[in-house]
Amino acid sequence: MAYVTPKEFAAKMIEAGESKIFMSTRDTLIRAYMAGAILALAAAFAITITVNTGQPLVGALLFPVGFCMLYLLGFDLLTGVFTLAPLAVIAKRPGCTWGGVLRNWGLVFCGNFAGAMTVAIFMAIIFTMGFSQEPNAIGQKIGKIGEARTLGYAAAGGAGLLTVFIRAVMCNWMVSTGVVAAMMSTSVSGKIMAMWMPILVFFYLGFEHSIVNMFLFPSGIILGGQFTWADYFLYNEIPVVLGNLVGGLTFVGGMIYATHYKSGPSRKPADETRAPMAAE
Repeated sequence: MAYVTPKEFAAKMIEAGESKIFMSTRDTLIRAYMAGAILALAAAFAITITVNTGQPLVGALLFPVGFCMLYLLGFDLLTGVFTLAPLAVIAKRPGCTWGGVLRNWGLVFCGNFAGAMTVAIFMAIIFTMGFSQEPNAIGQKIGKIGEARTLGYAAAGGAGLLTVFIRAVMCNWMVSTGVVAAMMSTSVSGKIMAMWMPILVFFYLGFEHSIVNMFLFPSGIILGGQFTWADYFLYNEIPVVLGNLVGGLTFVGGMIYATHYKSGPSRKPADETRAPMAAE
């Protein structure tokens, strides 16, 4: 059977987290770079579809193609390692420490950012004919998204920061569910189907994903969006990273670990009085 039971994939989550902690610096950076680049390209793809069709649902339906590609190629997103790496420490795997977790998170953040920035620059060149023209409709849309999701939150003050944080929590609840869902199947088609659903939900509802934003906001600044790098980090990237951490580790990693890897004792009483079956 292609289906993997929750108890089995809970163990696979811990094994995956352990492998992330012990992965070499070179491999961690390469895999994170490629993940950031592919997800950024998928975001550009989805926005292009939305602008050209006028239908955000169509863009959201097709955005998960990037997530599926990077997962099947074995690349790493910060949102995924937020959920998986700590489980190896919590499960007390030998040699796994919080220092190792923080090292992994830092390297993956840098790799994801570099990959997303590469695609942001490439797409900005495409949207402006090598910076010789004003941004096309897609480039203008990216700039407006950046303004709305930085200055818009800033204008609301504390309520805006709370909103962006909760959107980030909800985002990685869905994204990490996609990471874990891929472990439910041993077939490529099963993995893709399981990943597609929660990623579609996060993108269409406009939740905040730290790696997607590593593309959107630098790209928006390059394309003439009326906001600054400080606006981006203070009113989006920093609270989004924190929200993604809370959402993935709490609602996905922690919950699955607590009920499937370390399940509580059954309340069903032992039946010690059952009489042996009578001989036929």
